[in-house]
Amino acid sequence: MIENATGLILRTRPLTETSLIVHWLTPDFGRIATVAKGARRVKSPFLGKLDLFYLADFSFNRSRRSDLHTLREIGLRETHSALRQDIRRLRQAAYAASLVEQATETGTPLPAIFELTNGFLGCLCRQKSAPQIVLAFELKLLHELGLKPDLAKTKLTPGARQIVRVLTQNDWPACSRLKPTPAQAGELAQFLHGFLIFHLGRLPKGRITALTDD
Repeated sequence: MIENATGLILRTRPLTETSLIVHWLTPDFGRIATVAKGARRVKSPFLGKLDLFYLADFSFNRSRRSDLHTLREIGLRETHSALRQDIRRLRQAAYAASLVEQATETGTPLPAIFELTNGFLGCLCRQKSAPQIVLAFELKLLHELGLKPDLAKTKLTPGARQIVRVLTQNDWPACSRLKPTPAQAGELAQFLHGFLIFHLGRLPKGRITALTDD
């Protein structure tokens, strides 16, 4: 059965000497995995089209026996090339992708989380990287998962609580313009560290470097 989708590439890994497994985040099918047969060959039609954080329209043959489907065709829409020009942005994008993979199940439609992740990647490409962008992604993701913190039950200071409200409710440009003090950013980062572990069980690697203001 052939199906069509739009998706972000969250992760790739070799399957054989010539083929790749591509992990996608899509609005309609959620997280799915496809096999790109022959993608590592020099003359592959997939050459140059399968890389981290690429946004693409694609078609795939749905497998009846497993959760690994066969990629057929792909048309690139956005490569988010700015991420490859700044290691800090790349680390932040990688952390966000890992967090999405950990916090969601495969095969479940995720339109809001797809839009959130795509918006986050676009923000990283357009704006100067800053720790509060990662904190905003964490807060917005928690909101979409139905795990929004109840500020009245936290021990956050009034200033940190206001930052939580701004980062949760405002768009990416507004989040980028926000200038929390180092103390406020540290307080919020520590709070979310514990909150995320409590609800998700653990955190993916890379959070510390994603929040480091080099």
